[in-house]
Amino acid sequence: MEADLAVNGIAGAAGLVASLAALSSGKNLALANKESVVMGYSHLEALAKEKDRFIIPVDSEHAALFQLVSRLGSASITELSITASGGPFRDRTTEELKTISPDEAARHPVWKMGRKISIDSATLANKGLELIEAVRLFGLPEEKVKILIHPESIVHALVRTKDGALYAHMSSPDMRLPIDIALHWPEEVNSAYGILDLAGKTLHFEAPDTVRFPMLALARSAVRIGEAATIAYNAANEIAVANFEEGRISFTQISDIVAAVLEEEWSFPVPDAGSIFETDNRARRLAQLAVTERQC
Repeated sequence: MEADLAVNGIAGAAGLVASLAALSSGKNLALANKESVVMGYSHLEALAKEKDRFIIPVDSEHAALFQLVSRLGSASITELSITASGGPFRDRTTEELKTISPDEAARHPVWKMGRKISIDSATLANKGLELIEAVRLFGLPEEKVKILIHPESIVHALVRTKDGALYAHMSSPDMRLPIDIALHWPEEVNSAYGILDLAGKTLHFEAPDTVRFPMLALARSAVRIGEAATIAYNAANEIAVANFEEGRISFTQISDIVAAVLEEEWSFPVPDAGSIFETDNRARRLAQLAVTERQC
């Protein structure tokens, strides 16, 4: 039987090829691979339009935004916000962050995830990727996409409309809900997942600390420059995390490596898949060089 929906849950840059293939074959794309959007959204968007297909985000925050925007209408929306738990180290000092081990960084306080994405959540690189994803998917300028630290992970996203009202999407932190919604879209699912009772709960929100966690500011800088820079951000982070896992650099040096790579020139177009992967490879080489220089 011919499928009408492809789900891409591949981790990392390798997921882009699968996303392009799914849309090229005329399938709607339920997308959990945020790197596809970070690296090549302009190509995914063009393919989706050509094939008259849809990209349905599966990340909890973007799935929440997708539902809010669908209900409220994109024309009325002036600002988006996505939330972050803050990771396991949100209360650690800069000095304490320098001694974090890979095993510590891989333990997320709320979500059960793989090691790489858990480390990305600890550095807030994951939220940086999600910021880029939100800018691309929903077409708002970078400065209109906000990040809120929300340790309870109950509010997943918020949108502000022209009249100043703020609408929140809330559910228990359960990835089965956005997956269920994506699998049944465009039908509204009667889901048993993520059911929330707010009685007795207290919700906290605060601004992220971009001094202790520079990966958010680096993501904003990259998305302002363009697609090549966001490719470089992702590639440099993947190399830095791999070297952190192997004990070659410290936790805080992950962002140092990404910052060093982004100092290079990235304001050039990436008109096709070949140029995307050339840019990705260049950023990986530069990131590994930056690691080597810090070991000398």
